Amino acid sequence: MTETVVAFTPERLEKAKEIINRYPEGKQKSALLPVLHLAQEQFGWVSSETMDYVADLLNLQPVEVYEVATFYTMFHLEPVGKHVIEYCRTGPCCTMGGEEVFEHLRERLGIKAGETTADGKFTVKEVECLAACGWGPCFQIREKYYMHLTNEKVDEIIDELSK
Repeated sequence: MTETVVAFTPERLEKAKEIINRYPEGKQKSALLPVLHLAQEQFGWVSSETMDYVADLLNLQPVEVYEVATFYTMFHLEPVGKHVIEYCRTGPCCTMGGEEVFEHLRERLGIKAGETTADGKFTVKEVECLAACGWGPCFQIREKYYMHLTNEKVDEIIDELSK
């Protein structure tokens, strides 16, 4: 079995060093979130090898990186599709029809939560509150929120992103 070598591109490594240098000596852990974002941008997800690499860059114990990367749903711990749909599963969205819309989304894509479509275009992740309780049901794709979702709106969004 071949071991995968994880390393930033030279440009990304420069960016990581720039971020790390924003903080005083001994406070490298402060750079953890932005460096994990850099890693996910390059590799598409954050593997255990990637977390070990980030830990080494920041002079941290690997567990310090694992506990952060596994806490935040914005970090993908497995390979994901081109569009990651983070669907809010908390009470306010559910009371506004979120369960039915979420079921429609899964049926439309033919996948369950945590899965990726066969074409690699979509991954659906269940997440806790997206802090848009008054605009539910909602989901997020990258930095964009989609609110007041209906089955029709979901179909329009999927059609547009499928192009």
